[in-house]
Amino acid sequence: MTFVDEVKNAVTPRAALLVTGVLALQLLFIASYIGALHNPKATDVPFGVVAPQQVSARLVTELKNLPGDPLDPRTVTDAATARQQILDRKIDGALIVNPRGTTDTVLVASGGGTVLATSLTKIIKEAELTQHRTARAVDVAPASKQDFDGLSSFYLAVGWCVGGYLCASILAISAGSRPANRQRAVIRTGVMALYSIAGGIGGAIIIGPILGALPGSFWGMSGLGALTVFAVGMITLALEALTGIVGIGLAVLIVVIAGNPSAGGAFPLPMLPDFWRAIGPALPPGASTWTARSIAYFRGNAVTGPLLVLSAWAVVGTVITLLMAMRKKPETADAADSPLAGAAGGGSTLA
Repeated sequence: MTFVDEVKNAVTPRAALLVTGVLALQLLFIASYIGALHNPKATDVPFGVVAPQQVSARLVTELKNLPGDPLDPRTVTDAATARQQILDRKIDGALIVNPRGTTDTVLVASGGGTVLATSLTKIIKEAELTQHRTARAVDVAPASKQDFDGLSSFYLAVGWCVGGYLCASILAISAGSRPANRQRAVIRTGVMALYSIAGGIGGAIIIGPILGALPGSFWGMSGLGALTVFAVGMITLALEALTGIVGIGLAVLIVVIAGNPSAGGAFPLPMLPDFWRAIGPALPPGASTWTARSIAYFRGNAVTGPLLVLSAWAVVGTVITLLMAMRKKPETADAADSPLAGAAGGGSTLA
């Protein structure tokens, strides 16, 4: 047998195609993470301005025209309203002008991301210097001392997402990458639901009572975790049902390559480039990270949208998984799963 024949036997066309796909995922991973995170800078950050009426409009215009467009300023009636809008996650910070002196106040929320809070403080202080004024920072939603740079919510969400697609992958490849019948699809969905509940509670225990990294409702975090794990797990099962083992790679593409760098974890959404800022809220890691921070630091505000996103992924994944199973005839599925069929085909059930 020649060397070329040995190569053909060792690397089948299907294997070569899968390896090529893995290489593509690797390069996309590098491009996505570096593209999103290599040069973070604040852009169009929702920002409130509380100032006397005679200077408010001028100040908003000046802040809006800062080099690089870091702020998207808007007038707010008073300091209490500005503080509440930050807690409602409608704005990320606010400048409170002191009409009786030269020291103003910049309100920030490090619970939403320490890097963003620091950047806003720096931007305002530099802008104030040009007016011969100073600013002091007041953190209205401070991050926990055990939550360095406000990253714990992000890592928690990533852990839940990883658990979701790994569990779904194991369930699928352990007996063929496509659900052979309705019963198997229902069982996998049930197992995924039980695993999700365990994963959600486990993550909440670790992040809260054990490490004390995040405050907030324990059961709120547990429920979020269960929904996150189930959403990622079911969309992974759905992709596997549609495309076979390739579905695992597609799940990695959605969750890891596109989802993680756009989640607003290492750098909050206003500091990401436009593409990642746009897709982040629609993907499970971003929706879960936002919700975890809201539960921990913002009294559970502004979570309806992200929870609907996670629910949509869960529902779509479940429906596709079950519909694909219903399309398969039981006798065909049983024959495909039998050892004799596998031997006759000369390959594994993953083929």
